[in-house]
Amino acid sequence: MGDDSEWMKLPIDQKCEHKLWKARLNGYEEALKLFQKIDDEKSPEWSKYLGLIKKFVTDSNAVAQLKGLEAALAYVENAHVAGKTTGEVASGVVNKVFNQPKARAKELGLDICLMYIEIEKGEAVQEELLKGLDNKNPKIIVACIETLRKALSEFGSKIISLKPIIKVLPKLFESREKAVRDEAKLLAVEIYRWIRDALRPPLQNINSVQLKELEEEWVKVSSVAPKQTRFLRSQQELKAKFEQQQAVGGDADGGGDDEEEAVPQVDAYELLEAVEILSKLPKDFYEKIEAKKWQERKEALEAVELLVKNPKLESGDYADLVKVLKKVVGKDTNVMLVALAAKCLAGLATGLRKKFGQYAGHVVPTILEKFKEKKPQVVQALQEAIDAIFLTTTLQNISEDVLAVMDNKNPTIKQQTSLFIARSFRHCTPSTLPKSLLKPFCAALLKHINDSAPEVRDAGFEALGTALKVAGEKAVNPFLADVDKLKLDRIKECAEKVELVYGKKTGGTEKKEGKPITGKTPTLSGAGGDKETKDAATKPGLLKKAPAVKSGGPPKKGKPAAAAGMGGAGAKGKKGPETKEIFESELSIEVCEEKAAAVLPASCIQQLDSGNWKERLACMEEFQKAVELMERSEMPCQALVRMLAKKPGWKETNFQVMQMKLHIVALIAQKGNFSKTSAQVVLDGLVDKVGDVKCGSNAKEAMTAIAEACQLPWTAEQVVAMAFSQKNPKNQSETLNWLSNAIKEFGFSGLNVKAFISNVKTALAATNPAVRTSAITLLGVMYLYMGPPLRMFFEDEKPALLSQIDAEFEKMQGQTAPTPTRGISRHSGGGGDDGEEEEQEDVGNDVVDLLPRTDIGDKITAELVSKIGDKNWKIRKEGLDEVTSIINDAKFIQPNIGELPAALKSRLNDSNKILVQQTLSILQQLATAMGPNIKQHVKNLGIPVITVLGDSKNNVRAAALATVNAWAEQTGMKEWLEGEDLAEELKKENPFLRQELLGWLAEKLPTLRSVPSDLLLCVPHLYSCLEDRNGDVRKKAQDALPFFMMHLGFEKMAKATSKLKPTSKDQVLAMLEKAKANMPAKPAPPAKASSRVVGGAAPAKFQPASALAEDSGSNTMESKPDPKKAKAGGTSSKAKGVQGKKVLSKPNLKEDDDKSGPIFIIVPNGKEQRMKDEKGLKVLKWNFTTPRDEYIEQLKTQMSSCVAKWLQDEMFHADFQHHNKALAVMIEHLESEKDGVISCLDLILKWLTLRFFDTNTSVLMKALEYLKLLFNLLSQEEYHLTENEASSFIPYLILKVGEPKDVIRKDVRAILNRMCLIYPASKMFTFIMEGTKSKNSKQRAECLEELGCLVESYGMNVCQPTPGKALKEMATHIGDRDNTVRNAALNTIVTVYNVHGDQVFKLIGNLSEKDMSMLEERIKRSAKRPSAAPVRQAEEKPQRTQNISANASMLRKGPAEDMSSKLNQNRNMGSHSETTHTVPREFQLDLDEIENDNGTVRCEMPALVQHKLDDIFEPVLIPEPKIRAVSPHFDDMHSNTASTINFVISQVASGDINTSIQALAQIDEVLRQEDKAEAMSGHIDQFLIATFMQLRLIYNTHMADEKLDKDEIVKLYSCIIGSMISLFQIESLAREASTGVLKDLMHGLITLMLDSRVEDIEEGEQVIRSVNLLVVKVLEKSDQTNILSALLVLLQDSLLATASSPKFSELVMKCLWRMVRLLPETINSINLDRILLDIHIFMKVFPKEKLKQCKSEFPIRTLKTLLHTLCKLKGPKILDHLTMIDNKNESELEAHLCRVMKHSMDQTGSKADKDTEKGASRTEEKASKAKVNDILAEIFKKIGSKENTKEGLAELYEYKKKYSDADIEPFLKNSSQFFQSYVERGLRLIETEREGKGRIAASTGISPQMEGTCVPASTHTVSSSIGNTNGEEVGPSVYLERLKILRQRCGLDNAKEDRPPLTSLLSKPALPTVASSTDMLHSKLSQLRESREQYQHLDLDSNQTHSSGIGTTLASPSSAAANIDDLKKRLERIKSSRK
Repeated sequence: MGDDSEWMKLPIDQKCEHKLWKARLNGYEEALKLFQKIDDEKSPEWSKYLGLIKKFVTDSNAVAQLKGLEAALAYVENAHVAGKTTGEVASGVVNKVFNQPKARAKELGLDICLMYIEIEKGEAVQEELLKGLDNKNPKIIVACIETLRKALSEFGSKIISLKPIIKVLPKLFESREKAVRDEAKLLAVEIYRWIRDALRPPLQNINSVQLKELEEEWVKVSSVAPKQTRFLRSQQELKAKFEQQQAVGGDADGGGDDEEEAVPQVDAYELLEAVEILSKLPKDFYEKIEAKKWQERKEALEAVELLVKNPKLESGDYADLVKVLKKVVGKDTNVMLVALAAKCLAGLATGLRKKFGQYAGHVVPTILEKFKEKKPQVVQALQEAIDAIFLTTTLQNISEDVLAVMDNKNPTIKQQTSLFIARSFRHCTPSTLPKSLLKPFCAALLKHINDSAPEVRDAGFEALGTALKVAGEKAVNPFLADVDKLKLDRIKECAEKVELVYGKKTGGTEKKEGKPITGKTPTLSGAGGDKETKDAATKPGLLKKAPAVKSGGPPKKGKPAAAAGMGGAGAKGKKGPETKEIFESELSIEVCEEKAAAVLPASCIQQLDSGNWKERLACMEEFQKAVELMERSEMPCQALVRMLAKKPGWKETNFQVMQMKLHIVALIAQKGNFSKTSAQVVLDGLVDKVGDVKCGSNAKEAMTAIAEACQLPWTAEQVVAMAFSQKNPKNQSETLNWLSNAIKEFGFSGLNVKAFISNVKTALAATNPAVRTSAITLLGVMYLYMGPPLRMFFEDEKPALLSQIDAEFEKMQGQTAPTPTRGISRHSGGGGDDGEEEEQEDVGNDVVDLLPRTDIGDKITAELVSKIGDKNWKIRKEGLDEVTSIINDAKFIQPNIGELPAALKSRLNDSNKILVQQTLSILQQLATAMGPNIKQHVKNLGIPVITVLGDSKNNVRAAALATVNAWAEQTGMKEWLEGEDLAEELKKENPFLRQELLGWLAEKLPTLRSVPSDLLLCVPHLYSCLEDRNGDVRKKAQDALPFFMMHLGFEKMAKATSKLKPTSKDQVLAMLEKAKANMPAKPAPPAKASSRVVGGAAPAKFQPASALAEDSGSNTMESKPDPKKAKAGGTSSKAKGVQGKKVLSKPNLKEDDDKSGPIFIIVPNGKEQRMKDEKGLKVLKWNFTTPRDEYIEQLKTQMSSCVAKWLQDEMFHADFQHHNKALAVMIEHLESEKDGVISCLDLILKWLTLRFFDTNTSVLMKALEYLKLLFNLLSQEEYHLTENEASSFIPYLILKVGEPKDVIRKDVRAILNRMCLIYPASKMFTFIMEGTKSKNSKQRAECLEELGCLVESYGMNVCQPTPGKALKEMATHIGDRDNTVRNAALNTIVTVYNVHGDQVFKLIGNLSEKDMSMLEERIKRSAKRPSAAPVRQAEEKPQRTQNISANASMLRKGPAEDMSSKLNQNRNMGSHSETTHTVPREFQLDLDEIENDNGTVRCEMPALVQHKLDDIFEPVLIPEPKIRAVSPHFDDMHSNTASTINFVISQVASGDINTSIQALAQIDEVLRQEDKAEAMSGHIDQFLIATFMQLRLIYNTHMADEKLDKDEIVKLYSCIIGSMISLFQIESLAREASTGVLKDLMHGLITLMLDSRVEDIEEGEQVIRSVNLLVVKVLEKSDQTNILSALLVLLQDSLLATASSPKFSELVMKCLWRMVRLLPETINSINLDRILLDIHIFMKVFPKEKLKQCKSEFPIRTLKTLLHTLCKLKGPKILDHLTMIDNKNESELEAHLCRVMKHSMDQTGSKADKDTEKGASRTEEKASKAKVNDILAEIFKKIGSKENTKEGLAELYEYKKKYSDADIEPFLKNSSQFFQSYVERGLRLIETEREGKGRIAASTGISPQMEGTCVPASTHTVSSSIGNTNGEEVGPSVYLERLKILRQRCGLDNAKEDRPPLTSLLSKPALPTVASSTDMLHSKLSQLRESREQYQHLDLDSNQTHSSGIGTTLASPSSAAANIDDLKKRLERIKSSRK
């Protein structure tokens, strides 16, 4: 049990990873206890287990696994970091727990999944469970379904998203496993509980029996809505509520509201799959639909009808389809087809929903006009169509079209339109049916209820009744003022019958309103008589209450309530029974006298018309007294004013009497219920006196009083009209002056601007200057409210006048309109604010509505449209010019612009950029001309403009942006943000488009008060922009982030990150945190609250509460709060209110001017002076534990001379927001002001140390971000930190290493790492060593780890003061009380041990026994897993520059550092740890051993070598920056095309997909241009090798990489195949491919065709089809000999290889058959001798007997067919072609051929035999030069093949003996050093053998597949054919050979010039083996360098490399000893360069 005790001592987390299951079991038990014990959910303990939890659940031992699951459950429940483990643990549970036989395991797995959901990780869990449903194991599927069902039943459908589940349900019902089907059924029932019938459509197509069963189950489901029973952590208050209800005893009546809330209504539409129908339209649809025969048109429509029956359609461009359907509806003469087309439109609208909205405007008028048809089925179809279309858009959008049709003469059209309006209203709510819409509709409907046709009247009543029901009487009554009683009753009767779609919402308010309003009706009906007026007047109290009740109306219903509340508040203010609507009938003079007599003294009435002015004056005094004493209710206003108007009336000559009279009028108006009827009696007189010097002011006072009683708009209109109907200029000018003041007092709402404007124009043309001046003043006041649109009315005035108007407007600019003091607002309570805002906004729009608009529809002719689309650009331009002039002439236009939108849209992507710009300016013009109505064109014209933002030309983008802004100004942003369009634009990976669009959103979003929820759709694309490769896009995305967050909230944004890859997710979340700190909504929380109380208006995002209140008077369209100020934190203090805001804006302007200069001012010698001062103690030394004030002051003074004043203010501001701003500015100016930054560096670093003492994380993060950029810059500038700078900065930075937040620690480590490039590592070491003495354990641990990294990167020399002291210091921490510190100390010393070996123990000195044993244990462990440890290290610190030997010398240079860190990152990506600090001891070189090497190849090496060398084959490390710093010769090398091509080709095999794709694209481009393709000549083999290496890389690496997006791979495949097809279309090039390369290529392609993983990708089928095509091309176009030979060799290999699939051989044979088919044409171009030799070899390896044993008969048939065809084509001559076969008896070929010949010719065999003999002897005689080469080639081929090696050597030996002068040099020249030495050695062995000296075993290390090695062309092939298909052991030689080839390919030629020719070596007795082993050794040495140089793309034939470090030329093998010395020296050199 000694073993036991060893693991008992380990800490828990290590036990959990132990290899003994008992240890793990014990670890899990302890962990479980620990997890239940830790109280603090944020305890650092949790983080230790982050990486282990997955192992807990996937433990291979079932007993341990159960415990592990329990512990994991406890972890998930209690740890706050548990969420990070969701994906891996859930996946572990699904794959490794759900398949367990034990029920308990499954149960725990299920609990773990549910617990993850509870901690808000539902999406990730659901994703894993859905993946589990694709598992092959039915147990797992059942468990996954069960988990989903359980989750749904507990958490409800709000949390578990049903759409993806419902999507897979039908598949589950088709499962073969009954268990799966049953479980699916239960799940379907559970889903049904939540969403009821919405589940039916998606399940329509399952098996009918199953559906029936389901229906039966569904019937049983209780009808009570289900409730969530388990709650997320964020729903704790809901949970409490739920528990409380349970406690009270069930939920009998608990929370009526909640129940509705509990289950979100699921729309069946959402759950359906969208169907794409546009491509399925019949090909000839558009021709048929235009056909003459109606039957053909009918066929076309029926096809569409069938398609649109799909309930959900995919969005697309339906414009053309809609256009033809509209045409049929509008123009077709056959009514049946009209009905059919209407059905199609209805189907489209239902299937597309909101996406159809953009077409609605085109179709609605056509359908409405078609209602003239009488046939019921047509009418019904049209009704269905228009109702469906209405649901896709809003009433607002189609109101224009509908209103236009309402004036139609045809009664049926009128009737149907009214009915349509009635149906539409039912879908509205009070908020979607505002006054602005009600007004025009009611006006039009009132005409209908007076129509002569009864059906029109009925429809009108129904529509008005519906409006009344929806909007409430309060909103509608004002428009029904003139309706008589009977009709009013009829309308109300209709209202009661109406059933609303949103039933409850308005019903309640209606009841409350009902009673009081009836009291008012008599007044409205207007029957004469005093009693009734009194009657109404006695009820003011009651009436006042009504609105009050109403405003409290329906709670919790969002917008509608807001509207109701607002209306209510407004109503309260209007005195008594709604002042504005007091109507009186005119009373006769007799009645008036009677009424007046009742209230006035008799004497008064008599003296009214007395001739004596004094009596009249006395009478007036009495009159006034009487009026003052009268009660409101009993004042007969009309009677009194008529008395005043009695003769002399307004012609009174005495001014005193007149003044009194006017004063009394004012009193009556103020005190009585003053009606418009009364006003009309007096107004004429008042206007007459308004210009009077003495009475003018009284007249104005009276007019104001009347305006207050009868509302300003009406009064003003009357007054102005009267003033201008008389000639007195004084009256005119004074009236206008009065109006100017009145507008200021009453506000602008409701004024009929149009009426004034015509009068103002008259005034402006007046001869009297006073009138003109008054008019201009009035315009100034109006400008305050209306803004720039006002000027449009006066653009055609004379220039002189216009300049005066402009001057007046100029004065008003910047002023805000005063808050109204009279009229409504005077009394308004809570809701006043909001009421006004609403009004104000209406005004803004009204102004534009008042403009007289021209309809240009008829000018947009078909001819014009075709011009715009013409092929000739000049004609297109003419068309656009015409459009411009049409719009210019019309000035303001109606929204009907016919076919123009489509025509302009197509011009936006015109190839001629000038036209694009012209189109943009037309669109800009269009926006101004059409005004807000342009809204309806946003989707079909606005969005395409956004697409233009992606144009590459700057000016086009600018024009597009201006256009978009012009549009947005008219439309507001809502239209743009609704729907998916913006998201689709952002999705496009166009950097210009992304940055422009994000910039635009960042500008617009802050100004909005609310946004549509669709903004959320943009978020995923925003995240991808944050990681875009373009820096500008990233910056813009970061800028936009806070504004997205301000509308969507942090939670939603964070939730949206769950779809990202883990690495991206962390980065994005960090950015979100950062944005959260800068989120602009923060400054004014109270504003949010108050505005919500006020009336549900969207919270004011930027203004503090008081600002909101004050601003509300002004037009909110104009006074957008200034987003910049708010961003800067300007309005951060809540109390500042409005003054704060205004004051702020002034300094802001000034600041902006100052900010233009540099922020850092270079003071010559400033830094040096500061250092001197510090040394001379003139200033404080920067050294403190916390910064005291004097340090801060000192820094401030030092900075004042060299930092811009405004920046310094920001830097030393009390508020952290300002520090953030300062840092942002510094980051911005970093690149542009390098010298300034360096000159102030000491001060900047000191200021940053102050920031380290701040508590605000956002500042700290920003500071670290700046530091990273700063040190990058400094290292590029090769700057060295001075001692002063270092000592005043580094210690404070090191404090931050101990920060609890991971992100910050990571950043600090990265900064420390970068600092080593600008400050010696050895000096850093001392500072960090100091940091290990901190009290903060995190800091100690991180510092120790950093020390380890320094030693690892820079060797022992960094240890200061001496390695011994430093190590002793580190070793003390092994006994630290904190576990992480202990671990860090141990790891650091292990690192040192790896660098320094056993000497470490000497240096450490004495350690306590316990510590020593821990250290030894750790060292032992690290040796056991040499690769594992570094991987983990590497992952933890990807930025670490593990400095590579050659790099040490370049340490201080930026790019080199950059490269090595990139290199490491790439390595980590492939998780191939090849940390350079150490060649583990097993691999260290023992040079003595090498010297005594006796030439046999070691057998124990392969495993080790194999382990290391594989790395080279992973083309993962692409140190790109190195390319820049290659060498001075680089340009010369690249001057010729060949080397450029080499360079590009080498990139094809890159491990980085994008690099490879780009390289392939370049090659493809060259190949496609006939004139350039020749350049590739000579590079074909090289290119093909690179290509099949890439294919192999994809096959082995990329396809297996889960993280990689499969689309990327498909893209890469298509590039490879594309460029190969281009290559094989050029016959001359295709013929250059050599046999070996072709063999490998075919191998790669066939493997790809058989790769099942490719088929699973969505475009995989396509890829395989293209490969097929490519293979055919290769077979046809390559050199026929080479390809035949390659196929034969490939077939032989595949049959030999046991691992190869039969499918593979089959495909090779199919290729051979195809070749056989081609033989008749190609036979003459084939080198038959070579082919027969190949067949000979094949038959030797596979004699007939062996072939017959094959499973399939194909191989033997293939061979026979091939031979038969050859014989048939060549006849007896074929036997002349056996020249290359030396030993014909060895195979059956010759015999076979003879047999075939015998069959084919009826001659005797003897002739053939003779022939053969002759042939044979002939070959002996004339082995001509040509043949010699072929013979040698074949011999070398044998040597390279596995079976015939010895035979080949023997043949070579024989051959050399026979032809001593034969030249074998060419064959050896291109092969590797190793191969040459192998050949020599072989020949020598044969020699000794033949001389009887016994046999020595020949080398064993040759790879079975090195056939092609010796054919010069195929020296490259070996590397790739090493795939070792035969599954045999591979010797080290193979890898060396592989290395050789790689070296050769990358231009590191194996030193061919230095080597004497092999022939001469054969005679030299020098030890040949040394060459091969030194070679091997050398390859090892250069392995590392090689991995780098491999990508330096040197010329293939360059024999020297331009790189630092080691020369590559090898000495000749004969001088072995010299060689080894040389190597020793080299090793020494490497070591020293390391240090």
